[in-house]
Amino acid sequence: MTKDVLVPRGYRFAGGRCGIRGADPRKDLALFVSDREAVAAGVFTQNRVCAAPVQVSRQRVPQERARAIVVCSGNANACTGEQGLRDAWRMTELTAHLLGCDARQVLVCSTGLIGKPLPMPCIETGIPTLAKQLSDAPTALLAAAEAILTTDTRIKMACRTQEVAGTEIRLVGLAKGAAMIAPQMATMLAFVLSDATLAPASLDQALRQAVDRSFHCISVDGHTSTNDTVLTLANGAAGIAPLQGEDLERFGRTLTEICEDLARAIVADAEGAAHEITLVVEGMRTASEAQQIARTVANSPLVKTAIFGGDPNWGRIVSAAGYAGVEFSESDLSLWIGDFLLYERGRPVNHDAAAVSRYLRDNREVVIRLRFELGAAGCRFWTSDLTYEYVRLNAEYTT
Repeated sequence: MTKDVLVPRGYRFAGGRCGIRGADPRKDLALFVSDREAVAAGVFTQNRVCAAPVQVSRQRVPQERARAIVVCSGNANACTGEQGLRDAWRMTELTAHLLGCDARQVLVCSTGLIGKPLPMPCIETGIPTLAKQLSDAPTALLAAAEAILTTDTRIKMACRTQEVAGTEIRLVGLAKGAAMIAPQMATMLAFVLSDATLAPASLDQALRQAVDRSFHCISVDGHTSTNDTVLTLANGAAGIAPLQGEDLERFGRTLTEICEDLARAIVADAEGAAHEITLVVEGMRTASEAQQIARTVANSPLVKTAIFGGDPNWGRIVSAAGYAGVEFSESDLSLWIGDFLLYERGRPVNHDAAAVSRYLRDNREVVIRLRFELGAAGCRFWTSDLTYEYVRLNAEYTT
């Protein structure tokens, strides 16, 4: 896999195990370090119950002097009160001391079980150990990508390049997430690192647009977590002038592509999922209306279970759109599952139900298309089905 890994200039990485999960042998601690000061931006959970690391990192972006991100997995450091904040601060202080920078230049993330204090003795040992292992090798980046995972079954990574004035700039994105996934955002962490040069306001705007079209367009179970974080760093190590105009717009499109890749990888790895579902909503007055309808359909347990069972129960989809809180008439809506038209402008269409069922049973990736007659706006939204395995995994998560 290392041949597919693109490492931006001026970054080093490390990932290892410090014992946050006790005897569990999985990696649980990661460092992402820029060797020079970097512009940083972030987007965070909108849950009012937000984890200590979210509270700390939210206060530190956007900024122009970021140096590192320290991440632990296996413990969310959420709902842990003042001690949780002290522990999050301590993680940044330890990292900053080893890098010779100010603690405010370090961002922090955690993911895992809610409500348990961090085992700080092993973290205080683990961070110095990882600092000695920092490397710009692709294997080091992969180790860090592995260390942020919890119930994920695989690493999630996306890479892109962009040429600016004859110089190649690089972007790499990493993510974790498999459940408690909902727009605004999910139990997910994502990091995008680039060697481009951007003004803080430009990077912040580009990230927000990218997140709105990617991580805000996925849902596994409609549950917004306490720890959701997307961070991006741009350290200027490619040696180009700050991006402006068309170059900046292209960077924004590239950043969006990476975030879309990572978002879809999260849905593809959804706990217990048997189907990856793309919802296409067309013909709405605004994109926000389209997203509202897509989100409502995506979060319907009845829609999800029908897809899992290969049941072309189109009435569940139409009725979910109807209670989304968006004004439309039945005659405005047509519906396809795959290439099968099932409902046209408010009326059912004769179709081969057995063929539609085979389409659902035989394809992991399925498409549901809702077309309205109200305007030119639309969206794509990604979700998964609801399976016996999802219920089992989440019924036994802490036991």
